[in-house]
Amino acid sequence: MAGGWWAKAQVGGMLLALLGWVSSCVTTFVPLWKNLNLDLNELEVWNMGLWQVCITQEEGVVECQAHGSFLALPPELRISRLLMCLSNGLGLLGCLLAALGLEGWRTCEDKPGRKRQLVLAGGVTLGMAGITTLVPVSWVAYDTVLDFWDETVPDIVPRWEFGEATFLGWFAGAFLAAGGLLLACSACSTSTAMPLAPACHQAPAARGLAGSHHLHPKNADLVI
Repeated sequence: MAGGWWAKAQVGGMLLALLGWVSSCVTTFVPLWKNLNLDLNELEVWNMGLWQVCITQEEGVVECQAHGSFLALPPELRISRLLMCLSNGLGLLGCLLAALGLEGWRTCEDKPGRKRQLVLAGGVTLGMAGITTLVPVSWVAYDTVLDFWDETVPDIVPRWEFGEATFLGWFAGAFLAAGGLLLACSACSTSTAMPLAPACHQAPAARGLAGSHHLHPKNADLVI
């Protein structure tokens, strides 16, 4: 029953991790981090991402333009680019490490300790990927809120609002962190519940030597 619980926890953790990693990759590249509706022209919707700005018109035509120089971007966008790319790499690495240590795989079957280490390393890496996803998404969302309620800006000036990628990024970070936690807990549970190694038996040669003393007591007296 316990082994079944570990296996289910590992499978659930892997599914959450894969879902979070895919969502994190989508969040990184879609230009939907911020939305802007112009009061003067309600037929156009502006969308901003980490890499480009897009304008969606009423006819469904989408025009996108990449950001200019990397150094000209606001600090939150520059650091968010780096953190999201780091999160994607950590998520992929964590999934690979955890997959190699899953129960039922033939890799390292003769080394259960190595399999637990792989699952634990994968869980920790996925947890780090979740954190590096939540930080940039929350940072951009925080700056969006500050700009939206900035009283120094006239009311006629349009304000940026949350885009769909913001919510997707929060879910991605939560899934990565939850999947990593499940995998790490399953690895720790299996390591603490492993049965003790059987007591070492006396070697056959030693048993034979001891028996020879009983079979030939006279020789022992002669040696003394």
